[in-house]
Amino acid sequence: MFSGYIICGTPRTGSTLLCDLLKSTNVAGNPKSFFRRQSISRWVEQWGLPDAQTLGETDFKNAYLKAVIKAGKAGTDVFGLRLMRENLDELSAFLDQIFPLLPSDKMRLEAAFGHPLYIHLTREDKLAQAISLIKAEQTGLWHIAPDGTEIERVGTPKHPEYDFERIHRERTDLERYDAAWISGFDDQKIKPLHIAYETLAVEPAETLARICDALGVSSPSADTIKPGVAKLSDEISADWMRRYSSDIEKMTEPTFPEAQNSAICASQ
Repeated sequence: MFSGYIICGTPRTGSTLLCDLLKSTNVAGNPKSFFRRQSISRWVEQWGLPDAQTLGETDFKNAYLKAVIKAGKAGTDVFGLRLMRENLDELSAFLDQIFPLLPSDKMRLEAAFGHPLYIHLTREDKLAQAISLIKAEQTGLWHIAPDGTEIERVGTPKHPEYDFERIHRERTDLERYDAAWISGFDDQKIKPLHIAYETLAVEPAETLARICDALGVSSPSADTIKPGVAKLSDEISADWMRRYSSDIEKMTEPTFPEAQNSAICASQ
């Protein structure tokens, strides 16, 4: 029996959609990014916790972990956590101060959270994922509701600008982060539940039912499930996909001297 779950993801894999779906069941906790470095001070303020200077580093971490578990359960018996791969090392270091000398991330996570179900949330189309991330960073708009209203905006609206180098770099980073999750699961003998964004986006009810079944909790009927966020992909996204593919193709084309040498060799 699982004590809860950890959504192991990378940015723009539909984690907000999945977290909202799980919270909506009222039996599967309330997963959030509690260990995202930039957000810890906000959670401390929201929960009314004394800061590390007041409590001391170790006592603060113990108090914070206790508050995280309470918030992640949200009055249910199931704890939920969203964890991006880029934050795993920070969380592991955080837990190492509470549970010192444990030899693996898995042992530290399980010392803190019991026996969680690891959910590997991935996106098969890494190019689309990179473009989605960069557009969100450029425009400041991260999530919209199904009716088109804004749910989460960070910064003033800006028009997105195509940037091949940035897209290529983000795509590479996302591939690396996802590969790190997979190798970590393999190294530590973890068998995660694999969820693909492409499936979650078109089959949210079925995906939620899979997770609830794995957790041993009841899933709401499919007709009551109403996703709270919608896709941000648009014609700009499609245009960037085409331009990137064209630019990559140009990079792999032979230069003129190489092509000329090939023609000479072929004629000999």
